Amino acid sequence: MILSVDALNLFYGDAQALDDVSLEVDAGDIVAVVGSNGAGKSSLIRTIAGMQKPRSGRIVYKGVDIAGWPSHRVCNLGIGQVAEGRQIFGGLTVRENLEVGAYLERGRRDSAETMERVFAMFPILRERAGQQAGTLSGGEQQMLAIGRCLLGRPELIMFDEPSLGLAPAIVQEVFRIVERLNAEGTPIVLVEQNVAVSLRMANRAYVLENGRIVLSGGGEELLRDDRVREAYLGL
Repeated sequence: MILSVDALNLFYGDAQALDDVSLEVDAGDIVAVVGSNGAGKSSLIRTIAGMQKPRSGRIVYKGVDIAGWPSHRVCNLGIGQVAEGRQIFGGLTVRENLEVGAYLERGRRDSAETMERVFAMFPILRERAGQQAGTLSGGEQQMLAIGRCLLGRPELIMFDEPSLGLAPAIVQEVFRIVERLNAEGTPIVLVEQNVAVSLRMANRAYVLENGRIVLSGGGEELLRDDRVREAYLGL
């Protein structure tokens, strides 16, 4: 087990965002977390990443409880995040954005080799290396966000709504990239508005409602569940 979240509780003031949330990620997994807007999906990602401090519960990564750790320590331990909305630095060049990903000690090791890997995966980023990131298309910015994450040399990647706001053809490419990274050995946690696609990709999935896990199982299993089909697929 590479990541285990156990009985995680998160509050914003008096409002509870996560209520006894538990999930597991094995090596080689794509784990999907699905649910409606406001269900707590991004709060879960941000808490695992160290951007929110839980009130209680455990987040065990490779045998170490990292609950409450600051985000730079979590990242340096090997958990990468591709944030919702991409969160690139628009005023920096493409190359400078990628170099930010290699800022921590973990990323500085073999950074030139990792940069070449990213350019090989996303040739358009090589072509636009000197261009300001804010002038890229939405799809190119998403590729840059993924590339920046890879410069940190993560051993697990969390994707938060990677298809949000992208054209359908670009969405398909983003999902292919997720599957490719997983096939190369990187476990994935996928929070995604496209429930049908994410469940088809996932070998394990969780349904989050009002901060609580209400269903879990194999991705294809949940895709056939009448409750999921009615609530999220309109079937």
